[in-house]
Amino acid sequence: MADERESGDHETSLEIAAEDSNHDPHFEPIVCLPEQEVKTLEEDEEELFRMRAKLFRYASENDPPEWKERGTGDVKLLRHKEKGTIRLLMRRDKTLKICANHYISPSMELRPNVGSDRAWVWNAPADFADEEPKPELLAIRFLNKENAQKFKAKFDDCKEKMKGKDLSSPLGENEVSANKVAEQLEELSVKDEQKKAEPTKKEESEKKEETCEKTEEN
Repeated sequence: MADERESGDHETSLEIAAEDSNHDPHFEPIVCLPEQEVKTLEEDEEELFRMRAKLFRYASENDPPEWKERGTGDVKLLRHKEKGTIRLLMRRDKTLKICANHYISPSMELRPNVGSDRAWVWNAPADFADEEPKPELLAIRFLNKENAQKFKAKFDDCKEKMKGKDLSSPLGENEVSANKVAEQLEELSVKDEQKKAEPTKKEESEKKEETCEKTEEN
């Protein structure tokens, strides 16, 4: 009888434990927060290229200067659908923090890194990775030589597309209009100087009268 009671109690405890494990209480949240859409500023851009790589920057401020790793992730070449600008964007894995963000211009040149056929070095006159633009010497390393060559081919293709366009900065159109205004001001200043240099009709007549008076006196 004791054995039957013990087995019955054991089965009952197992059933209770099973019920407890299956119990999933639901609690209503005290504060309901609305879902917010987070924009990456890539919504208006077309992805031309994407590949995994590791990025470095040359820390010239250190003593002695040295190459420092900036992050590993996907490097992208993005073209704006309206403006036509092309920029290089790279984010770190997991954190998605930006480690490279600059426009592609025809003057940029990818140079092979010494002793490596899968890495490139280039100058970025204005990199926005730290929000404020500043010149950077960057280096990027790919998994193999083939990937490095694919990146260079697309990078050079983007450079060709930017030739003849004043799209190296978002203020390109304003710079053009400013140059036109400057040219117009220069033309006005030249005309003013010419007017000052040329004698007026009144001055010429006065000079003629003075000459005639001196001749009569003599």
